[in-house]
This record gives sequence, C-alpha cells and structure tokens, in this order.
Amino acid sequence: QVQLVESGGGLVQAGGSLRLSCAASGRTSREFDMGWFRQPPGKEREFVAAISWGGGFIIYYADSVKGRFTISRDNAKNTVYLQMNSLKPEDTAVYYCAATWGGATDLKGGKSDYWGQGTQVTVSS
Repeated sequence: QVQLVESGGGLVQAGGSLRLSCAASGRTSREFDMGWFRQPPGKEREFVAAISWGGGFIIYYADSVKGRFTISRDNAKNTVYLQMNSLKPEDTAVYYCAATWGGATDLKGGKSDYWGQGTQVTVSS
C-alpha cells in the first residue's frame, strides 16, 4: 500500500501561482510513477500531469495546462510537486495526487493504483 498526502492548495487570484506537494509513504521501496488529476465543480476528474520514476523523467501534461504548470519530483523524499503559474478561474478544482506502478502512460489514460484525499484550489477572477 502507498499513502499519498497532498498540500499547498488554497485561494489565489487569476494570474497568480500555487505549488502543490504530494508526499508518498508506505510501500515506497518499489519504484512508481506519480501524477496529478483534478475535478472541477460539477465535472468529472481529469488528468493534469504525470512524471515517471526516473530514466530521464518521462513527463506528460494535459493540453489545458501546458506552458503554465510544471510537474517535478524528488525521489529521495518520495514527493511530487505541481507548480501552477498563470492560474485561471477554470483551474478551480480539487486536485488529487496519484501513484501507479503501471507507468506514466497509465496515469495519462486516467488509471492509477493509489489516490490522495485531494486539496482544493480556487482561482478568483
């Protein structure tokens, strides 16, 4: 089992920035890929970004966040980050951390073995 705990959400004005963190604990001795999803109000959960364990870090982004969001990870700390810049009101959502042993492409396809509890991000206009 892997436990994921997100932090860093909050309220920010449009154009502002936030940095989300997700710390993994538990069965972290096995390499796993990590990512972020979000669920806007009244909508389904959607993929945001994913990053592989190593090997040059394979990274995927949703088209809606490319150029504004940056995913990174610190394997020594079992932590993944999501730097969100130029935030828009449409970025308002609950953001979920995800981890999988199935590969970053699984995350891109909406699949994950583990989920965090979510952290609220609200962008005001």
